[in-house]
Amino acid sequence: MHQATPPNLLRQACFLTSANALSQLPPDHGAEVAFAGRSNAGKSSALNALSAQKGLARTSKTPGRTQLINFFALNEQQRLVDLPGYGYAKVPEAVKRHWQQVLADYLRTRKSLRGLILLMDIRHPLKDFDRQMLDWCAHQQMPVHILLTKADKLGRGAAGNTLQQVRKALGETHPNTSVQLFSSPSRLGVDEARALISEWLHTGDVQQDSEATE
Repeated sequence: MHQATPPNLLRQACFLTSANALSQLPPDHGAEVAFAGRSNAGKSSALNALSAQKGLARTSKTPGRTQLINFFALNEQQRLVDLPGYGYAKVPEAVKRHWQQVLADYLRTRKSLRGLILLMDIRHPLKDFDRQMLDWCAHQQMPVHILLTKADKLGRGAAGNTLQQVRKALGETHPNTSVQLFSSPSRLGVDEARALISEWLHTGDVQQDSEATE
């Protein structure tokens, strides 16, 4: 009998390692959930809010500062993964191409990856790079949950309307993708997102146990 991974597991997150290429990734075992998003979508702030640790992920007002895959250990078997910000980062084109390939290969080959949290600024959702990430994940049958970040920047009515518009768009192109409102400063949606991530990590445990008994 397996008990669900407790939602407060994310509070145990601590930095594990950084990687610039797939060859530098930690061993591919256990379960991990990755975070991706356009530069300046609020990814680092979301990681800090979800883990209840102000300094877990570095935040910056300069887009594109995260240029490594950063791994945070929850325990020996479970991890959170901060993927490089993509989009309009002011980096050389060769660097952009490198990270585009690394991200695609990571999503395609990482066996311990249980799902992707895709962050979008609620004021600018479903840009080209967001759709590319959704397409990659759909091709790999990878679960995706979207956080519409900075929801506090809009009024409640406007935020709700945007949520419905994104849900409608996803229903037409990526029906298996879920979405919610999120705000790191106000903690809107933090508990909801934390519970889903914990569920994904627990699903990884169940799958591994099942494979071990076969």
